[in-house]
Amino acid sequence: MAAPEQFDLVVIGGGAAGEKGAAQAAYFGKRVAVIERRTEPGGATVHTGTLPSKTLREAALFLSGYRQRDLYGVSVEVSRDLEVASLIERKNAVRELETDRMLANLARHDVALVHGSARLIDANTVEVVDDGSRRLIGDVVLIVTGSSPFRPPGIPFDDPDVHDSDSILEIDRLPASLAVLGGGVIGCEYASMFAALGTDVHLVERRTPLLSFLDAEVVDRMVAGMRDLGVTFHLGERAETVARRDGRLVCTLPGGGEIAAEKVLVAAGRVGNTDGLGLAALGVETDERGRIVVDGTFRASVPGVYAAGDVIGSPALASTSMEQARVAVCHAFGFAYKQEVSSLLPFGVYTIPEVSSVGMSEDEAAARGVDVVVGRASFRDNARGAIIGDRDGMTKLVFERATRQLIGVHCVGERASELVHVGHAVMTLHGTVETFIDMVFNYPTLSETYKYAAYDALAELGPR
Repeated sequence: MAAPEQFDLVVIGGGAAGEKGAAQAAYFGKRVAVIERRTEPGGATVHTGTLPSKTLREAALFLSGYRQRDLYGVSVEVSRDLEVASLIERKNAVRELETDRMLANLARHDVALVHGSARLIDANTVEVVDDGSRRLIGDVVLIVTGSSPFRPPGIPFDDPDVHDSDSILEIDRLPASLAVLGGGVIGCEYASMFAALGTDVHLVERRTPLLSFLDAEVVDRMVAGMRDLGVTFHLGERAETVARRDGRLVCTLPGGGEIAAEKVLVAAGRVGNTDGLGLAALGVETDERGRIVVDGTFRASVPGVYAAGDVIGSPALASTSMEQARVAVCHAFGFAYKQEVSSLLPFGVYTIPEVSSVGMSEDEAAARGVDVVVGRASFRDNARGAIIGDRDGMTKLVFERATRQLIGVHCVGERASELVHVGHAVMTLHGTVETFIDMVFNYPTLSETYKYAAYDALAELGPR
């Protein structure tokens, strides 16, 4: 074996978090290596999860005529023989563009990209196995290996029609019916996508209310929109068994009810990609799902080892994972730069209709004893909403009564995940209801709903 190669930082994982953490260290003059087991960087964000699933969503919206239904009376029936691969063919172009961008960014920062599977020999030494074996030594090791779908015991994943959130994108054709077991973000997103494409979808979720981390009123609108697409909800239920019977998969519910479907999607959360890293032998603490336990600076239980992104668990968003990696690197090397991840974390749920939020919900404010005033503006009363045919969307703003400051933004409808950042910026700058009253918005735009939601709240707050 050749002599070990010396680096300031060794990053295990070349996904979104790995790229940003590596670039952050290199920006401050550190010598960095990124280890990636795939032939290209990008991780689940690019190759199996975020971008491919959002590509399928756009295909569903386009092929179903969803955005044009109320405008032109469009009725579209998607062929059952249509191959899913052709639906997400665009993902290959998107993947290529994103991996090219990542490779260019790593090269621009003189980051060494090493291909192979990594294993920690000690807190500073990483063995990389590909065609051969090599060792990298780093003053700091950052683990950003991401996560994979959790496969609960008792589910027959050996059946070719039982899928997790990775393999569902590999099916050969659209199923006539689909049972989605798990009503978290991923389950709701896929349920709405397949329903928009004409699949008979049943969603089973034991927890109520659905997506409890979001504003309840916004979730109700999302659920109503999904029901309009044809999704049948089984809330407060769970599948006790999944078995093949008479050529179909049958999910048995506790009360004796059954759901028969052509395919089953199990969306039961994620597990950290830590198998094979040698963490137990090193003494790096992980939880029951293989997620690395870290402190507030993203340092693991062994000095010199840091972790960020999905491999440490919630919120497990690409956006927060990138920020966590940057902050971890700054703490590891003592850079007087990014010292914490913002407490204002936006959530985007790419269901149909789309949902996005940042800050406190109305219920959360009440639970914390914060006296609030709420303002709402419907897309049906907005000129751009009328133009695009979104009659059910809404912008909801939560203001603290005493200070009149904006403390929560909740959007449902077309481009909600883009629209939320108008309010996000105002919250960051401690803006008040008057901020929106004084702003001039382009007309016609959905952003204008901010002004009218502010006027709605002002009716109760009164002029200053």
